[in-house]
Amino acid sequence: MRGAIFDNLIAGLPDGFDCHAPDLPGHGDQAAAEPSLAAAAQTLSALLEARDLNDVVLVGWSMGAAVAWRYIERFGASRIAGLMTVDMSPKLACEPDWPHGLIGQGEDDLSLTTQRMIADWRGMAEAIATTMFGQRDGAPGYSRQAALNQILANDPGKMITMWNALAGMDKRPVIARLTCPLLAACGALSRVYPGSTAQWLAATAPRGQMHVFEASGHSPHLEEPEAFAARLVEFANAL
Repeated sequence: MRGAIFDNLIAGLPDGFDCHAPDLPGHGDQAAAEPSLAAAAQTLSALLEARDLNDVVLVGWSMGAAVAWRYIERFGASRIAGLMTVDMSPKLACEPDWPHGLIGQGEDDLSLTTQRMIADWRGMAEAIATTMFGQRDGAPGYSRQAALNQILANDPGKMITMWNALAGMDKRPVIARLTCPLLAACGALSRVYPGSTAQWLAATAPRGQMHVFEASGHSPHLEEPEAFAARLVEFANAL
């Protein structure tokens, strides 16, 4: 997804919010860049430094949450006032003692997903677009078809590279060491991660809390934009 997917959310925030939603490597204006979590974290770091941004409320949806964790792991949280993550797990592969990854997906399942991406990118894109939302047709302001078009606009090879980076990560130790407040948000209708993921994040982060968007799936900023904006503003104002 491109940073522009947050345009409607940004438009609904109070005037005092200075918002930035960069394209990450492999996406949008950075489509030619080789994607990785390290490269995406560097993109974020460069933005914060170039604009001398401090006391930042960082919002990371899905892959964006992984980028936020990698940024904090690499650069620290001195510029970050608070972090809001949206429907994401620090470790995607489920294990007997870790049920908080992708729903029903163990290591072997993740490998099969990679193989499916390689063999049938169009079919995989269709599946991704469907599971982005609690309702099959998508969100009122962003349809499943719009999501599919955006996914298919990306280079499949680069998307598979980034998927492999996400599938192989384990950022659980980062959560336990977070020095900034964390708001772990999720959608009650998510088909991607169980609600226990946000519960674990909120319980593990030293200053963690949780919020459930009851009418949303994986993309509450698209499915419930007004409620999402209100909760984000509430979180930011409390910092």
